[in-house]
Amino acid sequence: MKDLSLHILDVVHNSISAGAKLIKIEIIQNEKEDLLELTIEDNGKGIPADKLDKVSDPFFTTRTTRKVGLGLPLLRMNAERTGGTFSIESTEGVGTKVKASFGLHHLDRPPLGDMAGVMSMLAGSYSDRHFHYQHITPKGEFTFDTVEVTEALDGVPLTDVSVVKYLEEFITEILAAIEIIE
Repeated sequence: MKDLSLHILDVVHNSISAGAKLIKIEIIQNEKEDLLELTIEDNGKGIPADKLDKVSDPFFTTRTTRKVGLGLPLLRMNAERTGGTFSIESTEGVGTKVKASFGLHHLDRPPLGDMAGVMSMLAGSYSDRHFHYQHITPKGEFTFDTVEVTEALDGVPLTDVSVVKYLEEFITEILAAIEIIE
């Protein structure tokens, strides 16, 4: 995958497939430790303990439509080749947490990508889900929460095209203001 936002989208789609109603995405850009830390946590059905060790194997998937599952293995590979780490924790009936850290300024770290586009698309496409996105940089912090946005819209649906477009522009502006590092 060419950027981290696509990795995030892939993991979030796994969460949605697992029945998650709450999906938390956190990105921390830590200049002092030269790390970009990514955490995606959900309250889906979880992964059985006997399958947890296999999920980062590209030749293991629970899907019946194909014989490979590349999303998590690629995320792990991208993290580790920048000197970072990858972990996944899951409890059946509770949910799953995927964590990856990357060398922030490492040459091989994929760029962040279009987080504004990903988050606005997810909000507009899955309005029955609660997305909580937090991005922390040395210059500031941004939190996007679909429950708060829905309340502020006072009846205008998240699926409205003008709302999705506005959210994308809003998120883009805020991320620029806190100086995300591509």
